[in-house]
Amino acid sequence: MTSCDAICNFVICNDSSLRSQPVIFNPDFFVEKLRHEKPEVFTELVVSNITRLIDLPGTELAQLMGEVDLKLPGGAGPASGFFRSLMSLKRKEKEVIFGSPLTEEGIAQIYQLIEYLHKNLRVEGLFRVPGNSVRQQILRDALNNGTDIDLESGEFHSNDVATLLKMFLGELPEPLLTHKHFHVHLKIADLMQFDDKGNKTNVPDKERQIEALQLLFLILPPPNRNLLKLLLDLLYQTAKKQDKNKMSAYNLALMFAPHVLWPKNVTANDLQENITKLNNGMAFMIKHSQKLFKAPAYIRECARLHYLGSRTQASKDDLDLTASCHTRSFQLARSQKRNRVDSCSQQEETQQRTEEALRELFQHVHNMPESAKKKQLIKQFNKHSGTQTPGREPATPRVQKRVRSRSFSGLIKRKVLGNQMMSEKKNECPTPESVAFGELKRASKENMNLLFSGSPAVMVTPTRLKLPEGKKEGKKA
Repeated sequence: MTSCDAICNFVICNDSSLRSQPVIFNPDFFVEKLRHEKPEVFTELVVSNITRLIDLPGTELAQLMGEVDLKLPGGAGPASGFFRSLMSLKRKEKEVIFGSPLTEEGIAQIYQLIEYLHKNLRVEGLFRVPGNSVRQQILRDALNNGTDIDLESGEFHSNDVATLLKMFLGELPEPLLTHKHFHVHLKIADLMQFDDKGNKTNVPDKERQIEALQLLFLILPPPNRNLLKLLLDLLYQTAKKQDKNKMSAYNLALMFAPHVLWPKNVTANDLQENITKLNNGMAFMIKHSQKLFKAPAYIRECARLHYLGSRTQASKDDLDLTASCHTRSFQLARSQKRNRVDSCSQQEETQQRTEEALRELFQHVHNMPESAKKKQLIKQFNKHSGTQTPGREPATPRVQKRVRSRSFSGLIKRKVLGNQMMSEKKNECPTPESVAFGELKRASKENMNLLFSGSPAVMVTPTRLKLPEGKKEGKKA
C-alpha cells in the first residue's frame, strides 16, 4: 500500500448500477493530506495542541519531537537495544516479519490472524490461555515466508493464533506506541477533573484524555497507527463478548500493555508505580477505541483552511449572504404578488356580486306590471352612462366625432394648404408659410375650444394675413 492510497481513494466508476450508491467522503481527508505533503507543519500543529492539554517540560517535549536521546526507566533506550536493533535489521533483509521493524507488508500478513480472531471471539480465556507451541511454530514459519494460510481448515486453534499475535507484538524493536510517546502517556493518565474552586480531584477527565490520545495518535508512524487501530478494534470487540470469553477490557489490558506501552528491556520493578497507570491507560484505550482515531474538529478545520485558504470561507459567507438576500426579496415579492392577487380577486368578487344584485333588481322591475312607476325605474337604469342595463349585451361605445370648425382659418387649412402643411412641418428653417400656418392653427384651436366649452357662438373675424403671391388665388377661393 502506498502513502497516496492511505490519503484517499477516488474511483471513477462508469457502472450505472453503482452510481446510486452513497459517496463516502473521509472527514479527515485534509488532515491526511497535510500529514503526507507537509509533515513538519502537521507535527508542529498537533504538538502545539498537545502542549495545550498536557504540561510537558522541555526535556519531555524534546523527546516527543525526537530532538534528544530518550531517557526511559531502567536505562532502556536506543543504546541498550543496539544488538537487538541490529538483529531486527538483519531479519528485515531476509523479509522476516517477526522481530523486524513494522512495515505495511508485515501488517498485511498479521491481518490474517486478526481477521480469524474476529470470527472466534467467544472462546473462553482468549489471549490468556496459551496455545500449542508446535502449531505456533508452523504458523510462524508460514507467516515469515509470506504464504497465505488457511486458518479455517481446523489445523490451528484460536488460542494458537491469539498467542502468536501477542508474540509478534512482543518481538517488535520498540512498543507499538513507540518510546518517544511513553512519557506523554503517563501525563495523559494524570489528567483529572477540577472542582468548582479549581482544585484537582481524583476523577479522570475522560474528555481531555480522549482528545489528547486523538492528537498523540496523529503523529504516530503510519504503520504503527494502522496496526494499533486494527488491534484496539479487535480487543474492543473481544471485551464486548466478555460474558462468553471471560475477558474484560482490564484483563485484556494486562495481556497487551507490556507489548503496546511498556518500553523494551524493562521489568515491572523498573516501572514501579507507573504499572497501574499504564494498565489503566491501556484499558481506557480499549473502551474508547471507536473515538480515538478521529482528528479533533479544530485540527480538521486548520488543515482545511491550510489548503483552501480564507478566500473560500469568505466566498462561502458571501454566498450565504447573497442567498439569504435573494430569499428575503423573493419572499417579499411573493407576498406582494399574493396581496395584489387577493385584492384583485376581492374586487372581482365585489363587482360580480354587484352585477348579480343589479340583474336581480332589473328582472324584478321588468316583471312588474306596466305602469308609470315601471317606466320611471327603467329610465333611471338607462340614465346612468356608467351603468349597463343588466341582461343586455354591452353597447358599443360611441366615438365622439371631432367638431368641425367653420371658421375662416379652418377653411383655409382644409382647402388651401392641404398636404403642404405636413411637408412644411418637416422643414427645419421656418418660412413665411409655416408662420402663417402656425397662426391659423392657433386660431383654429381657440375656436374649437370655444365650441367644446359650451359657451355661446362667437364670430371670428378673419384676419388679414400677408400671404405670398402664389397663394392669393387660394385666398380668393
